[in-house]
Amino acid sequence: MSAKSYPLVTIEEIRAAADRIANIAIKTPLIRAQFPRLSGHGTAKEIYLKAESLQPIGAFKIRGAANKILQLTPAEIECGVITYSSGNHAQGVAYAAREVGAKAVIVMPTNAPAIKRAATLAMGAKIVDVGVASSERLAKSDELVREHGYVVIPPYDDERIIAGQATCGLEIVDTLPSVDLVLAPSRAAACSPEWPQPLSS
Repeated sequence: MSAKSYPLVTIEEIRAAADRIANIAIKTPLIRAQFPRLSGHGTAKEIYLKAESLQPIGAFKIRGAANKILQLTPAEIECGVITYSSGNHAQGVAYAAREVGAKAVIVMPTNAPAIKRAATLAMGAKIVDVGVASSERLAKSDELVREHGYVVIPPYDDERIIAGQATCGLEIVDTLPSVDLVLAPSRAAACSPEWPQPLSS
């Protein structure tokens, strides 16, 4: 069985996403980071960090969630939205859903961080608890979609989510046109006692 493939998101779709989410996600600054022997300090290299912690939910995940939700039809908004997430994407969906007046249901593991759970609830979302396995979240989400007809706002593997997240790149190039390399996360990873050692994929 071959893995499912997705068409590449175009620059036009990313630019359209940037315009679409402009009233929800903010343009965050680049901050020069001084790392001994890596940047600054006479190395002739500069490393900048994108301050996505300044977003309304404190994370870049608001970009993709907003881009997806802002493209829903009125009928889909009326149905409500659902996602499966333990934190940042949950908050992004809750925030964007509140902006368009959609009900938001978040399937969360029981071990989700309390601060992220509280923030998601504060934005008016309903949380459904399941076990800690990712498969349990997805299964419960599928069950609730069948029962209630919610529209799924996946945390990844969705062209509209990807285009929204990619708006970070547009801002980086606009702010720093001479940039040589941009590194961005493709998924979230929970901190562990071993962090910052490399996490397996």
